[in-house]
Amino acid sequence: MREASITSRPGICSSGQRTKHMDWKLEGSAQKTESHVLQEQEVTLEDTGEDGISESFQLLQIDVECEHREEMTLPTSNAVWHSKNVQRKQRHWEKIVAAKKSKRKQEKERRKANRVENSGIYPQHSKRFLRSLTKERLLEAKHSGPRLCIDLSMTHHMSKKELSRLAGQIRRLYGSNKKADRPFWICLTGFTTDSPLYEECLRMNDGFSSYLLDITEEDCFSLFPLETLVYLTPDSEHALEDVDLNKVYILGGLVDESIQKKVTFQKAQEHSVKTARLPIQEYMVRCQNGKNYHSEILAINQVFDILSTYFETQNWPEALKKGVSSRKGYTLQNSVE
Repeated sequence: MREASITSRPGICSSGQRTKHMDWKLEGSAQKTESHVLQEQEVTLEDTGEDGISESFQLLQIDVECEHREEMTLPTSNAVWHSKNVQRKQRHWEKIVAAKKSKRKQEKERRKANRVENSGIYPQHSKRFLRSLTKERLLEAKHSGPRLCIDLSMTHHMSKKELSRLAGQIRRLYGSNKKADRPFWICLTGFTTDSPLYEECLRMNDGFSSYLLDITEEDCFSLFPLETLVYLTPDSEHALEDVDLNKVYILGGLVDESIQKKVTFQKAQEHSVKTARLPIQEYMVRCQNGKNYHSEILAINQVFDILSTYFETQNWPEALKKGVSSRKGYTLQNSVE
């Protein structure tokens, strides 16, 4: 047998060559299609110009903003739902805050009008001058003025709410003393800087650390001679007649919502210290009220307002009128007559 020989002719291609030839044709057509599409996009961009591009960006921005709003409006799993009662209390609180802001604004405008009206009568001074004058009066009271101690040794059993109220009373007391023409020198006794009350005073009272007063951990009974002390308590049998510069008056720094009676009175008796009460019974009478409520227990800033007013005016009715509110169930005898 003769060996079969296959001779490739010039016009006939093998199957592999035909496949490669088709791939080259497909790649060439794809490249032509891509170049054609790019040319159309370039023509489109040239036709639209900057207006079209800006419009596209605006559409993208609108889409992003819509998505952001949807994310804001959609409730999340961490969202807190408030009941109607909580919402009502929130609205009530907002009304109170708005009323206080309005009142402060009106008071500021009233003081401004008074300054304008009295500009020709009273000389105007800068705030720096007034601060220096207040500081001078307070430092002078340290050497020659009446002395007042706030006994803060009974605060260990008080709640956080009671401590906050006491810190607010200390702030108001100090503010009244700064405004007084004849201020007292104030001493906070039994007061430690690591106590919860001290932290509360720093939190609630701006500039508390720079108050012009004495702060000591010592007890008031060991700080002054016992014969010079007068503990002011509503449970005393003796009415205060006058403010003596040679005496040191003590107020119990106690806010007790459970109203434990005779706490300060018993403490004064334990140290054989004289006691006195404000002459409310001598100059005031009980008045009718809806709750039939009558109380001689006052906050320490109210007691101080009475002492300070009397020290300046030497008039007990005027002093008591300033410190004893009608809510305590008392009124001046002259007003009843």
